[in-house]
Amino acid sequence: MQLTDISFFNRIANKILLSVGLYFGLSADIAAQMQNIKNDVFWDTKEGEPVYSQGGGIFRFKDPATNQEQYYWYGVHYKEANQYRKDPSITLPNATFQSVTCYSSTDLVNWKSEGDVLSREALENVSKVTWVGRLGVAYVKDVNKYAMFVQFGNQVLVALSDTPAGVFSWHQLIDMQPIIGTPNTGDQTVFTDPDTGKSYLVYSYGRGRNRIYVSEIGVKNGKVGLLDCTEVFKGASREGNCMFKYRGKYYMAASNIYGWDASFAYYLVADHIRGPYLPVNDMQVMEGSEKDYAHITQTGFFVNVKGSQKETVLYCGDRWANFAGNGLGYNQWFPLSFRNDVPYFNSLGSWNLDATTGLWEVARDNNYVSNGSFEADRNRIPSHVKPVQIFLLGWTTEVIEGNKVSLDSATSPSLNYFNTLSDRKTVTGEKSLYISDRIPFKRKISQIITSTPYVPLKNGLYTLTAMVKLSRGTSKLKMYAQTGDSNPALNYITADEGWKKIEIKNIKVTRGKVEVGFVGEGQANAFCCVDDITLIKETVL
Repeated sequence: MQLTDISFFNRIANKILLSVGLYFGLSADIAAQMQNIKNDVFWDTKEGEPVYSQGGGIFRFKDPATNQEQYYWYGVHYKEANQYRKDPSITLPNATFQSVTCYSSTDLVNWKSEGDVLSREALENVSKVTWVGRLGVAYVKDVNKYAMFVQFGNQVLVALSDTPAGVFSWHQLIDMQPIIGTPNTGDQTVFTDPDTGKSYLVYSYGRGRNRIYVSEIGVKNGKVGLLDCTEVFKGASREGNCMFKYRGKYYMAASNIYGWDASFAYYLVADHIRGPYLPVNDMQVMEGSEKDYAHITQTGFFVNVKGSQKETVLYCGDRWANFAGNGLGYNQWFPLSFRNDVPYFNSLGSWNLDATTGLWEVARDNNYVSNGSFEADRNRIPSHVKPVQIFLLGWTTEVIEGNKVSLDSATSPSLNYFNTLSDRKTVTGEKSLYISDRIPFKRKISQIITSTPYVPLKNGLYTLTAMVKLSRGTSKLKMYAQTGDSNPALNYITADEGWKKIEIKNIKVTRGKVEVGFVGEGQANAFCCVDDITLIKETVL
């Protein structure tokens, strides 16, 4: 899969550089190249075919043909994924299982389709097919088989294959009732300990999902299944349960119970896989995920890239959203950083990875705005329901004139707008910023963008863009960018029909900080809508 376009000439240049490097005795590390991972887009294989893989995982197995280890990515292909990719303006009500897909790669960027490894037709030959969801694959040495554990209806299906990318065949259904008290798992992933080689099913309680368990995968009574069960968490409801190991520590991660929508990324840490996980029964919000709900994702799975210079952990988020417009693309990947044993989520739209060295960097076309398409907020804001909220994630609202923002739905203005089908033909997703009121209004919405501990906002010239739509004759909007004490760079727009792109070029950013925002004003019931905001570096100073 090419996560961004690489021209023919760039590919030739990379091959020449590698050849020259090896000829002159340079290490492969020096000749290796950073390759781009781009979020907020739909991904393709290196042959240009769509990637359909949700709710799965990536594992390292030996290629039977070469006996060399490579990455194998398994996930579910849902029928609606095809439709939504072709026309993201339409919200689709269902997620119909088609197959489990498999892709292979040596660098985590360029992926080759290995085809369907578990089809709907094969399952229907054995049982009625309803929900097929989160899954993972483990190599079971005792039987020399690859075992897929997948949510299947209200139980857990185990399917086996002789090879990583071979066809998986029905092995058994596991009723979880005798193990945890519910027949199904709430959510699940497979984790293989890189130091012991043992694999585990990580899963939650089927009702309420307020408990998380770890079970070792192995052979019991002649069947591949679960050998034991250890409860490692009991507390607030969580889903998207998944695990990784870094520098000897085990990290349990999960999301909120927000249906198909995004949430904070939560985590716990332990010295042993069976715990205790700390803080006990009190999952912490992963810093960096709070401004945009982990770049509008749910926790999916993690991949450790153990390079020659650095070990990088990749957070691989699922953008489920019931194919309902929460931004483009199904798969969103991000590098984690660490301060001792505390993980930090780097919310990036575009970044580069070198799987050989393990090094990563921010890409030139990264968008530094958080929640720039306003898709992170799952409800109309202010929201009276979970999560109760009177602000837009990542943004600060200041009422200069008009009604106060509050949970009083009789007086408070709405902060976001639900885009119509027509709107979504032009702008991204279900929601946009909404500046309006029942009385004459003037309101400022701003975001301060700064360097983080791990991603600097480098000195340079930047371009700020946005899509805007205003009510005719009764409203006006100012977009601005300001650094330090200098006068802000401005762009004004008055009422115009339909969506229009506006921009401010040559914004000089210094000292790792810039404020961007909008001031909208108008008469009673007038409105200003804003969507798809980007701040991208054009020139380095």
